[in-house]
Amino acid sequence: MARLLLIAPTCDGEDVGEAWVAYQWAHRLGERHDITLLTYHKRGKTPAARQLPHMRVVEWTEPPLMGRAERLNSMLKPAYIPFYWRARNWIRQALAAGERFDLAHQPVPVAMRYPSPVAGLGIPFVIGPVGGGLSSPPGFAADEDTAPWFMSLRKLDGFRRRRDPLLRRTYSMADCVLGIADYVREELSDIPLPRFEVMSETGLDEIPPPVDRSGRAGPVRLLHVGRLVRTKGARDVIRAMALLKGLPVRLDIVGDGPERAECERLIENFGLSQRVTLHGWQPKAKVAEFYRRADIFVFPSYREPGGNVALEAMGHSLPLIVVDRGGPGSATDDSCAIRLPVSTPEALARDVSEAIRLLCGDPMLRFRMGNAARQHVAKTALWAAKLDRMDRIYAEVMKGGLHPAAAPAPASSAPPAERPDGPVPAQSALFRQR
Repeated sequence: MARLLLIAPTCDGEDVGEAWVAYQWAHRLGERHDITLLTYHKRGKTPAARQLPHMRVVEWTEPPLMGRAERLNSMLKPAYIPFYWRARNWIRQALAAGERFDLAHQPVPVAMRYPSPVAGLGIPFVIGPVGGGLSSPPGFAADEDTAPWFMSLRKLDGFRRRRDPLLRRTYSMADCVLGIADYVREELSDIPLPRFEVMSETGLDEIPPPVDRSGRAGPVRLLHVGRLVRTKGARDVIRAMALLKGLPVRLDIVGDGPERAECERLIENFGLSQRVTLHGWQPKAKVAEFYRRADIFVFPSYREPGGNVALEAMGHSLPLIVVDRGGPGSATDDSCAIRLPVSTPEALARDVSEAIRLLCGDPMLRFRMGNAARQHVAKTALWAAKLDRMDRIYAEVMKGGLHPAAAPAPASSAPPAERPDGPVPAQSALFRQR
């Protein structure tokens, strides 16, 4: 059991997004280690100390007005600046008072635009899983007409990673950087990293029982789950459906967001109201039912850093159609997913439609890919396995020798379980050749 300093500016098991992700890490690590958690308490929310009574929690109340404008606040996190200085001062005072920590771990924010308050204070530390930083393919720029203005501020991230000394110090001094996919290593390629590992930011507690779809009749059911923003690809699946007239397929879209009006317009313009249904936001139990009823999971998000929905779909024995970019491309392999290239909206819609046509015409292929998906996620995404691997990383960090002053960066990153390699089935090779 390690004395672990856990740094998470948001941590709330009753929330969504990064606050929920941080709670998952804190709750599970607290069952294995002696945790001190540094966090913020959002006004009107249940304090982390009450949600995590088995660990020591140091939390400050989020400054007033910082929680306004949810999407803007989620991206820019203006409260992170005061949190950084409060946490850094607390760590300094704790060390001066004689407290000792074996190591520190900062799992959130996931975006790579925030320096860690523990960097340079003499405590070995792990940061991540981090991600983000993916830009949209150039061919999609004119099609992103529903994105809020502040999303363009993402363009500053690369500049800051090249110029911000606090940010660069965080990654160069971390004993291990966890990235949610291989592309993160490329984003940080100009910073010397002592160690890099691929690990998704969240996981699954358990895998549902296998779903037997062999006796089903009627239309093949497609499923897309995710917030309705342009980059998640709902618009592209609808356009693909317009290319599949005459094929017995139905599409269910679960999720809500600013893209909904555009999705409704496309459904009406293409005459798809009898074949495509927007179900809006649904509670977790109902989403699980959608997974069970589906035959194919279609999630062509072209700027997805993580992609927990891909893990959920694999757990429900579903074959997947995803873009071979970012989190979904990294979380899957060719045995369970058709992973598509991405260049323009027109090409993506065409490729999605052809992948759907291929799977609809071959029930045995769907069956094999669904079984492979369930086996793959069991090997790579269960929390128990992730925490075992995390404990091994902690042990190696605590032994020392991982900092750049002591050892060079290793040539490889994740073990085979996280970076599956194998024969490429014909269906994926077909799309990659374009």
